[in-house]
Amino acid sequence: MTPFTEKVINIIKQIPEGKVMTYGQIARIAGSPRAARQVVRILHSMSKKYHLPWHRVINSRGKIAIKDQAAYQEQLLNLEAEGVEMGQQDCIDLEKYQWEPK
Repeated sequence: MTPFTEKVINIIKQIPEGKVMTYGQIARIAGSPRAARQVVRILHSMSKKYHLPWHRVINSRGKIAIKDQAAYQEQLLNLEAEGVEMGQQDCIDLEKYQWEPK
């Protein structure tokens, strides 16, 4: 496992219930600001193995980026169950729900 992948996994594991982070934000904190797509790949391939709260990761516009309707609904329901509200145009208010690790 690369050091970047390890950092990404550790960051995602820390996202608290009821909060979200963006792919780009995770990439930046992990040390590679232009690697948002790599964060997507890591989530896709390692979420189950590492029990990652994948549903807490969204795009920079505050939207769920998954195109598959069933997976989209699963992510939406998981976020709503944690108290994250969808606003206008299915957007999550990043000012309210985005988590910034210390």
